[in-house]
Amino acid sequence: MHHDAIIIGGSFAGLSAAMYIARARRSVRIIDAGLPRNRFAAQSHGFFGQDGSEPGAMLDKARAQVAAYPTVRITDGRALSANKNEDGFAVTLESGEQLQASRMVLAYGISDELPALPGLAERWGHTVIHCPYCHGFEFGGRRLGVLYSTPMSLHQAHLVTEWGPTTLYLNGAELDPAAAANLQARGVRIEPARLISLHGEGKGLSAMELADGRMDPIDALFVGPLMRANSDIADQLGCAMDDHPLGQIIHTDEMKQTSVPGVFAAGDIARGAHSVTWASADGVMAGVALHRSLVF
Repeated sequence: MHHDAIIIGGSFAGLSAAMYIARARRSVRIIDAGLPRNRFAAQSHGFFGQDGSEPGAMLDKARAQVAAYPTVRITDGRALSANKNEDGFAVTLESGEQLQASRMVLAYGISDELPALPGLAERWGHTVIHCPYCHGFEFGGRRLGVLYSTPMSLHQAHLVTEWGPTTLYLNGAELDPAAAANLQARGVRIEPARLISLHGEGKGLSAMELADGRMDPIDALFVGPLMRANSDIADQLGCAMDDHPLGQIIHTDEMKQTSVPGVFAAGDIARGAHSVTWASADGVMAGVALHRSLVF
């Protein structure tokens, strides 16, 4: 069956794109691996009308609403490859099924490459967090930390002070004196010692164990991890990429069109700043732009 659109990725960006394409009465096939980036978080914040909702429940409801459109088909699984041909685009799934479409939306998201620090990964999305706008309010006024991982961590430390007293854990990294003075003027405490592990009851966080034997009290740790795309299909199709301090993102224009005509990209793989709201908005733009490309 030839589809008007194939969407690779069925989370917030992909489902938002699919809904607008379906509302234009075009056929759309969604391929979803079922591993949304925010599956580690108990709640999602900042999405209008859904503040505090459980991410999985939000996606289940959205998926059911999108699937109710008669021109939509959702397939659980992974897309292994994609290429352009005379009829548009061909996509091969891990099941061996081959699909054909006139247009594509890449919305397969990213994975976070967490620092290899004992006690960190199991607290990710709970007391080890990334975005202060998404999760900082719940820790307002408490003891906060920022783990240095890239130069972007300095920006993060400046910002996190809005939510509470902040310590920048250098974990043995060296800091330029001017940058250190700038942070200290902002009220950021700088801890240069190497870190051994995180401590706390369950997913809670109570202290950072330092290499010199100290236990530094803390309630939440902000981390800006490097990011990795969940698929190489953008590379297979020849999409241009942009460099970002935390990893590469797919280059798109204001309509979410990639450098490859007929291929659109939305969500975390196509922008530097990430949230559910931005992902959904990008998906809407990609869906509308894709439909218009079929008309004009």
